[in-house]
Amino acid sequence: MSSPDLEWDVLLSLLGGGFVAAFLHAALPTHWLPFVLVGRAQRWSLTRTLASVGAAGVAHIASTAVVGGLIVAAGLALDQWVAGILPNLSAILLFAFGTFYLIRAVVRRPAPLTADGPTLELSEPTVSHAAAFWGLVVMLAVSPGEVLLPIYMSSAQEGMVALSLLTLAFLAGTLLGMGLFTTLARAGASVLRLERWVRYEGAILGLALIGIGLLVVLHQH
Repeated sequence: MSSPDLEWDVLLSLLGGGFVAAFLHAALPTHWLPFVLVGRAQRWSLTRTLASVGAAGVAHIASTAVVGGLIVAAGLALDQWVAGILPNLSAILLFAFGTFYLIRAVVRRPAPLTADGPTLELSEPTVSHAAAFWGLVVMLAVSPGEVLLPIYMSSAQEGMVALSLLTLAFLAGTLLGMGLFTTLARAGASVLRLERWVRYEGAILGLALIGIGLLVVLHQH
């Protein structure tokens, strides 16, 4: 039987892994580039742009938590019929997602993105500020973070407290990643060459997910 200290160490590792996975997932261009482009088109201040980032990030994790909760509930019900299937299934999914991102990073050659993004003519905004704001929020609300769902499954046996903490770790990583890259891109931080990050973030995310999967497997033995 595992000691309480070991269980706590495993939980902290999963929370740390969840934070890293959420941060790397939030670094995908779809999670920050639209906010930069819409913010410029609407002539928003940085504060207003980051407000849309924050609202969209919360909506993104909320929808992820809802879907994750449903999957966990279904998995726990299934686990009563097939003992031990839930942790193994979560590890398989983590390996699968990690491998997918690694292969896509090798095969796919994304076009370079400059920190300044595409050139936009600063004409008058064509939509209202409210429509632009809520459009960005809905964009992420209807697309739960699929790569985060297996991590919910791997923590299902830890109880509601662990799942709640994991959701907070996802939220912190998501908001930090989205806010950081939005701010850097908006500031035109070309010296950081964000396009290089865009080129390699898939491989990094894939390795992180495989690492979390290995942690789940080791926890079972």
